[in-house]
Amino acid sequence: MDWRRLSLVPYRLRLLLRAAFVFLMAATVGLALSVLQQEKQLSYKNYEGSFQKTRVQVAATLRHPTGQLALLNPQPASSGGALHPLLLPFAALDFDDLQKVQQAVAMSGCLAQYGNNGSLCVGIGNNPWAGGFIYVAGTFNGARLVPHARGDQIVDQAHRVRVKVTLRGQRYEWIAPFEESTEPQTPGRRYSGMRGRLTGFNAADVARAKAPVVKDFRGWIWQSPRCNQADANDDDDACARSAFFSLRLPIGVLQDALFEKRRPEWPPADLDRINVSLAVLAPGDGAPLLDSSTGPAAQPFALADLKTMLLPGERLQIKRLGDGVMLPPLIGPVESEDQSWHFVTTLIRHLPVDAYDVPLEAKEVIATPAGSYEVVLKGDVRSVSKSLGVVASRLVWFVGAMLAALMLAWLVIEVGIIRRIKVLIKRADDVGEKVKSARGFSETDLADLRGADELGVLATGLHDLLRRVREDVERENIRAEQERDMWHAVGHEIMSPLQSLMVLHGNDQSQRYISRMQQAVRVLYGHASPSEAFQSSELQVTEVELTGFLQNVADNAPCIGIEHVMYEGPATPLTARADEYSLEDVVTHVLRNAERYRLPGSPITITLHGSETGATISIHNQGPQIAPDMLNKIFEYGVSDGAGENRGQGLFVAKTYMAKMGGTIVAQNHAHGVRFVLSLQRGG
Repeated sequence: MDWRRLSLVPYRLRLLLRAAFVFLMAATVGLALSVLQQEKQLSYKNYEGSFQKTRVQVAATLRHPTGQLALLNPQPASSGGALHPLLLPFAALDFDDLQKVQQAVAMSGCLAQYGNNGSLCVGIGNNPWAGGFIYVAGTFNGARLVPHARGDQIVDQAHRVRVKVTLRGQRYEWIAPFEESTEPQTPGRRYSGMRGRLTGFNAADVARAKAPVVKDFRGWIWQSPRCNQADANDDDDACARSAFFSLRLPIGVLQDALFEKRRPEWPPADLDRINVSLAVLAPGDGAPLLDSSTGPAAQPFALADLKTMLLPGERLQIKRLGDGVMLPPLIGPVESEDQSWHFVTTLIRHLPVDAYDVPLEAKEVIATPAGSYEVVLKGDVRSVSKSLGVVASRLVWFVGAMLAALMLAWLVIEVGIIRRIKVLIKRADDVGEKVKSARGFSETDLADLRGADELGVLATGLHDLLRRVREDVERENIRAEQERDMWHAVGHEIMSPLQSLMVLHGNDQSQRYISRMQQAVRVLYGHASPSEAFQSSELQVTEVELTGFLQNVADNAPCIGIEHVMYEGPATPLTARADEYSLEDVVTHVLRNAERYRLPGSPITITLHGSETGATISIHNQGPQIAPDMLNKIFEYGVSDGAGENRGQGLFVAKTYMAKMGGTIVAQNHAHGVRFVLSLQRGG
């Protein structure tokens, strides 16, 4: 037989497989690169269109009064209760005309929202010659307005507005009660509800009951005649109605500063340090209908809000042309790059695309009443590479799948057939020797060779045969182990009462231990395992008088070989719900555990404490502490230190019996020893 010819067959198959693998891998990678390059070119063109749309949108927003308000007030809005006046894109507010003032504050977007129903706009005009006034406009909801009688020095019985302004060491405070207008409304106007003036008084003069009217203070308030609730009656004075008010506050410090210089400085340089607070008060001492000290729920439009219009990585830079001041730049949020796909994005960036390296930049000049601003928007083409990450990841999975398919074909031939034949022959030769030892079955595993082909059928038959033999042996071992556990458990439960019975033979206490022995036999008899026997046992829970019970246990402890057991507890009777025999078993198991670990000659202390709903039995011994990770595990069946005949059953029995009596048992480490705490429910 020519072995060299036979060896050429697998060699040529391997060579053909590897050549096909390399060819298909190169073709797959080339196809993926071609698709990615086309997608990158298309994505770059789409990004150019999106960049131009962003430029137009930003420019249109900044040319609108709302955007100009943000340009004129680039400083961030305050988050506290005090408001700072905004420089409005208007010379002044026509505060006594409802429609004009509403239109002005709505277009400028200066309203800050307070809760669900309130809003406030505080600003100054962009023309210094309009006078040193601060304008305030806002809305609130409230019951029908209660007017103030003219000439009456008491203003707290009407709806009123309290305004405070602090600047440059000066403090202004006004109280403006609502005075209903007696003038007939102009025909054809939409408004037909309640309206009137807000007459301003200095707060200090109101407190002295000598309050002249502040002449330059102007204010109006308009209230809708309709209730906000759809099912409410409009004639009900208590139903909530929306109201709009506008104020003009005379600020003497600003007015004096306008005439100190030939060319007044406007807007004031300390505009962000002028604090304005306002509250709309109902008649009496109730809570304000609108209070600026609560802080706004939504701020007016600011330059930072333009960031939402920017695409990832785009940079918006605004410069004031008058003095060349650069406002803080805005950068579109950029998501962190997944490091696991870093090589994919790096590959995408190196793919050649037409005009990809040309920087995208657009400039706009925005004219405002306070000067012009240059707006520069710069694009970031890196977002194109990141957006292609989704497509690239799909292609990576596709390439990976193709490579996996090629490797699978090679593995099927190289490993799935040839190697299986060799392994099956070798393992079949070892079956006879390994069957002799039960330990060998776990090593003779043919599960990896099973399948639907001829080799798989042969491996399956041999595997099933070995599995059945192994299961029979394991089943027999389990049965024998359970039988040994059962006899050890019976001996464990019977030996303790028998030892006590032998010591107390002829004593009247012997009857008690005989009863315990009978109960233990009934519990263990006829079950597959000790743990199942204890868990399925039924206890006779009655009321047990613990004081005498524990004293009796402590007195009889020497009879079962446990010396120096002391009882400390109340002298008065204390009852709890328990099964007397089972509770004595629990205490005995704990005492034996304490006897095994206590310091030689040290006492074991049993204490009793009672409350209205429960009773607590503590058993303390001096000796080594329990490892923290074993405080709960010692109550599991079979957990033992392995010393002597100890099988880790006593504390398991104690915990099982306590649970069946509605109680608990825990182990606690204390100074110089261990304490077991048994908790029971109090009796009636």
